[in-house]
Amino acid sequence: MRARTIAAVVVGLGGVAAGLVAVVSSMLETSSMVVVGPASAAPILLCVTVVGVLVCLLARRWWIAAASAVLLGLAAVVVVPLYVPGAAGVADAAPGESLRVMQANVMLGEADPQALVASVRERDIDVLTVQELTEDSVGAFDAAGLSAALPYRFVAPYQGGAGAAIYSRFPLSNGRELPGYLLASVTADLDVGAAQPLRVYAVHPVPPWPTPTPVWASELDMLGEELAQASPGAVIIGGDFNSTHAHKRFRDLLTGGYVDAADAVGAGVIPTYPMDKWYPPVVGIDHVVVRDAQVRSLEPIDIVGSDHRGLVATVDVP
Repeated sequence: MRARTIAAVVVGLGGVAAGLVAVVSSMLETSSMVVVGPASAAPILLCVTVVGVLVCLLARRWWIAAASAVLLGLAAVVVVPLYVPGAAGVADAAPGESLRVMQANVMLGEADPQALVASVRERDIDVLTVQELTEDSVGAFDAAGLSAALPYRFVAPYQGGAGAAIYSRFPLSNGRELPGYLLASVTADLDVGAAQPLRVYAVHPVPPWPTPTPVWASELDMLGEELAQASPGAVIIGGDFNSTHAHKRFRDLLTGGYVDAADAVGAGVIPTYPMDKWYPPVVGIDHVVVRDAQVRSLEPIDIVGSDHRGLVATVDVP
């Protein structure tokens, strides 16, 4: 076998192995980092599979190309809906209020206050969900004008960056911190003049590493229980979920009418982390999720001084 053919076989088999790991890890619901870690990198692993297919087709290594194609077909069950608007089956909401929602992890309160407030103003943000809020950053954001732009709030700041908050242009009520989480997650009712309040969440389950992976799994399960018990009506969740669409536990949250905004508009995989490296973000762990609402648009934005990108969604609520 010629050296070029051997190289094609090696690349092709490597692509098969990468694809197999991506598919299996994406389908399993487990609390083992051995599985959860590769699932985080599933899109990257599938890119390796695509390269392997192309190389094997050129080298006429048909059986390896066929095996790779099967794996890509299986992966498409999870990945393709992200790129097809409405594939998640979200129904159109009745005509009502159109809200601009911004999700922002402010990296231990270190995000630039002036830049954050400028983004809120320039994009006409109505609701801002925040993670990693500190007591000092609350004051810094207010001094930069956040309290004037979004005068209503429910905040749970903690030193060390374990806090969370909801800021709003509209009145908030019934604010509470969700119990049992290592990092704060909060919720409140938003009064937009509708027949019933809009429920808003700012959530932050722990990462699967270096936190013990079973704790990550437990917090996502608790979040699923919380969302299942939410009162009828529209719900908007902005969060650093520390999980991607390739994690089955995240996809399990998308039941009972809940839809990832990326699914709703066909935005595809939006990498949001990390933003503080020499290379671009590689995983999409920040999400906007809705229920009984229609997502009209979704775009990533820079959060200056943070290691996360933010998200801005236009959401219609009845």
